Amino acid sequence: MAHYRRRRRRREADDPENHDRWLVSYADFITLLFAFFVVMYGISSINEGKYRVMSDSIVFAFRSDPGQAPGAQVATGQAEMPVNMPLRRPQPRTRNEETQAIKKETLRGLARDLNQALAPLAAQGKVRISEGALGIQVDISASALFAPGEARLDLGAIRALGAVGRVLAAADFPIVVEGHTDNIPISTPQFPSNWELSAARAASVVRLFIDTGMDPRRLSAVGHADQRPVADNATAEGRQSNRRVAISIEAKTPDNVVDVPLAE
Repeated sequence: MAHYRRRRRRREADDPENHDRWLVSYADFITLLFAFFVVMYGISSINEGKYRVMSDSIVFAFRSDPGQAPGAQVATGQAEMPVNMPLRRPQPRTRNEETQAIKKETLRGLARDLNQALAPLAAQGKVRISEGALGIQVDISASALFAPGEARLDLGAIRALGAVGRVLAAADFPIVVEGHTDNIPISTPQFPSNWELSAARAASVVRLFIDTGMDPRRLSAVGHADQRPVADNATAEGRQSNRRVAISIEAKTPDNVVDVPLAE
């Protein structure tokens, strides 16, 4: 055993110590570092913007404080380099979109002017103006326009509707005037039923609009009697709401007319 130990010490003494073994690890590290920069250069050549975003994310991950919110910028000694991100150019509007935008703006102006023209009746709660996808609708209580069971416009109604007619005459939208009644039947020599009364009231408004200078080709008069109520006819308040004249300013773009082939 002692002889074996002497031989081992003699062999270790004869073997010189290798001081250059660190070069192997250093060479491996340099090779990996070179490969890393080659990959980074390849990525930056493909898309510089994505490379910079990734680089900023790595810097944030290794340098941010534990309590720092995600997405916060990390202060460095160098100025931030701008990231060239692709910008989406706004697409030009089509002719139809431009037409619709102009039409919508015109309708908004009409709604404002109608509100001013009908301000006295609106103050009494007898007017409702609504705007939707099909245009503007003005609902006026029949009590503000006609005497009970009559189709002749009152003097105050003539002044109010005359202002409305002058506002609408400046536009070119089709206009439909609808007469509505409650469900209480009427039977007079002039109006045998609510159909005649509702149609006559709509026609009276149309005639007034024509007198204010509106093109008759834009106008239509329709009587619906009690078939399209907006409230319950079981109460006096509901019946009063149903007795009305509806003026519809139609802004829907008409579709192209296509003939439907008849079956042979």
